[in-house]
Amino acid sequence: MELHTFYALIGFLLAAYSVIGNDSVQTLGTFIASNEKVFKWYWLWLAASLVLACTLIYSWSVNGGDISSGRLDKIPYTQVQWYHAAAPAVLVMLTRFGIPVSTTFLVLSTFASTLVLEKMLVKSVIGYGLAAMIAYALWMVISRLINEKYDKVKKEHRVHWRVLQWLSTGFLWFSWLSHDMANIAVFLPRQLSPEMLAGVIALLTLWLGVIFYGHGGKIQKIVLEKSGTRFMRSATIIDCVYALILIYFKEMNSIPMSTTWVFVGLLTGRELAIATTYREQYHLGYVFPLIGKDFVKMMVGLGLSVALAMGIHYGINPGGE
Repeated sequence: MELHTFYALIGFLLAAYSVIGNDSVQTLGTFIASNEKVFKWYWLWLAASLVLACTLIYSWSVNGGDISSGRLDKIPYTQVQWYHAAAPAVLVMLTRFGIPVSTTFLVLSTFASTLVLEKMLVKSVIGYGLAAMIAYALWMVISRLINEKYDKVKKEHRVHWRVLQWLSTGFLWFSWLSHDMANIAVFLPRQLSPEMLAGVIALLTLWLGVIFYGHGGKIQKIVLEKSGTRFMRSATIIDCVYALILIYFKEMNSIPMSTTWVFVGLLTGRELAIATTYREQYHLGYVFPLIGKDFVKMMVGLGLSVALAMGIHYGINPGGE
């Protein structure tokens, strides 16, 4: 085995684990939180795995063997070096501490040119701001109709909300995979053989099972500490809004972006709207430290990503622009 092939294999394995372990909870966190007391973890895992397999097979078939849904059009295939594989290794360590780092920045920044990295950052900042504004405006209305701090869905309506939630989660999972699969596929050839596709699906399904068995891991705390995320009605609304925002940015252009930033922006706007509506019960003094903590963690991840990218582009591999 050639050395760069070995680095590609290590990078792929670490990226697969870190992307599923860190970023997928954005998509599946509310699903896990609101269903784990009703369904065994393996039923949830099988449902998510089915959507995963269908999404990758669909992207592979319509994009000539590419499973990234065109997200890597601006990042050509590069022989993987040790410093490329180091990025997901750093991400694995940060995941163990429950830090919501942007996988897109940390992994793709080592492959992308500084120009593409700048475009990724701009698109992600817009995503954060737009998600926060949409969530704030929307939940200013929703929070006046539904008190999401309490699950008051009538018993006869719970089955309908459960079905809607599973459908919305499937839609969101598909939308998210269309963005973030690039963070794994960047270590692979742009056109995969059927055997490689089957191997990728099998490995990602395995890591997904680990996440469901562990009830989401430490990153799940970011979801659970927000208002009402354990309730299936709230989870359904969050998933639908998040999925539609991701679809919008997917259609905008092929530049990758941080779905982590969009997710945190969505929860920030939602939390501020709920606090504004229920000022007597839910003080802003509680909300600002909560959302501030998430923002600081994002900035830590961004700082590490930029430092890693600059070290590679101007230090280790100055001619690799």
